[in-house]
Amino acid sequence: MPLFLLPYPVIDPIMVNLGPLPVRWYAMGYIVSLLAGWLIAARLARSDALWGGVRRPSAERLDDLLVYVAFGAVLGGRTGYVLFYNLPFFLQNPLEIPAVWKGGMSFHGGLTGAALGAFLFARREKISFFSVADLCCAVAPIGLFLVRIANFIKPELWGRPTDVPWAMIFPGAGPEPRHPSQLYEAGLEGLALGLILALAVRAGAFRKPGLTSGLFIGLYGLARIFCEFFREPDPQLGFLFGGATMGMLLSAPLVLAGALLVFYAVRRAGAAAKKDLAAEGR
Repeated sequence: MPLFLLPYPVIDPIMVNLGPLPVRWYAMGYIVSLLAGWLIAARLARSDALWGGVRRPSAERLDDLLVYVAFGAVLGGRTGYVLFYNLPFFLQNPLEIPAVWKGGMSFHGGLTGAALGAFLFARREKISFFSVADLCCAVAPIGLFLVRIANFIKPELWGRPTDVPWAMIFPGAGPEPRHPSQLYEAGLEGLALGLILALAVRAGAFRKPGLTSGLFIGLYGLARIFCEFFREPDPQLGFLFGGATMGMLLSAPLVLAGALLVFYAVRRAGAAAKKDLAAEGR
């Protein structure tokens, strides 16, 4: 038992009751992140200086993009959780599958669903999927930050037992002090990743389609793997092998895919620049 503990700030998981309808912090995290992401994405889409000559989604069409991505993220997030984290339970209780208000969303499934939504939108608008994905990834850390804070408030997805001075005793997690791993994830996956992507965008990342997306998924994968060392594994899964968790297993391919996508985006942009120089020299 550590000599000093931070008191867990008990907050009602229901933010407000609108008549018979309870509005939970968890749901509000998704709602606010989608709206904030939409507003910031519209501002980014209007900036010619950030994109150069790269064709991107028009700010006026982002309402449709929001619908595509939001639907894909929720459907994919729930499907990923059902398949990867608790399939035996949902096979026995199929009516629980749509009960997203009870929690249970997979980031990796949500990312896949959001990517599919972005792909369908890009195909409909006849623009590059990577440009659409770059715009979405630039604002995605907003949602990661807010949802991790909601995880902390609920509370759920708490950390492993520890004796660090900032350990907390979470309601429902037993008497042991634990890492506030939700806050670690909010800081790394949300704030730190968001700052890195913002700097990359200002440095011209949008002019290299796929670069922002590659940075996002690669760095998210690294941040998630790091945080998994402090996060308690899901009780129905536990540790898989060699101390690995499901979060680590699903995040490792993201690191590789992100690195490959960054390499592809930089190389493609370099080849295009050489082609333009050669054309000017004729």
